[in-house]
Amino acid sequence: MVYGIKTSEDATKLPAVACGKFDSPCGITARMNTSSEQALGALLRARGLKLATAESCTGGLTADRITDVPGSSDYFVGGVVAYAYEAKVALLHVSWDTLRKYGAVSRETVVEMARGVRTALGADIGLSVSGIAGPGGGLPDKPVGTTWIGLSATDGDWARKFVWTGDRRGNKESSANAALQFVLDYLDGKAGDNPPR
Repeated sequence: MVYGIKTSEDATKLPAVACGKFDSPCGITARMNTSSEQALGALLRARGLKLATAESCTGGLTADRITDVPGSSDYFVGGVVAYAYEAKVALLHVSWDTLRKYGAVSRETVVEMARGVRTALGADIGLSVSGIAGPGGGLPDKPVGTTWIGLSATDGDWARKFVWTGDRRGNKESSANAALQFVLDYLDGKAGDNPPR
């Protein structure tokens, strides 16, 4: 299922943090006045987990949001901005065959990116983002705004697809919001390939 979201604010309306609150198994409750990155940091710290990011279209925006929280070095190992195919292959060990067959904006590629960054940086969770931020670059089967977000952990790999309808900056912000929400969902046991309703 594909979710069309028009603004970065809409991306924060996904379940968990944006629905008002969520109660995690470790007893931490995030509320609307707590940012996604703050809630994420609290959960990762409480569980002793490490996160790493691999970003393409967001250009490091997700990592920037994570590191806006003081003390994020407790749980954030680092991030890789791999924009070109060559960077995805060299830094994240994405297969050339995957890129040729599916393209950079695909489920297959973001899963390999997430696995690659998790392994390369020794993290418990790898998070990846690849998309077409716009205004150009769209294709008939991948219009501008198409974004895939991948998550890899020791217990599995997942990916979600979104189609944003904002401008370039808005699409990047929506992607970063959705990426943070994906990790929150994973930590709350809702990591499925499509966001829970």
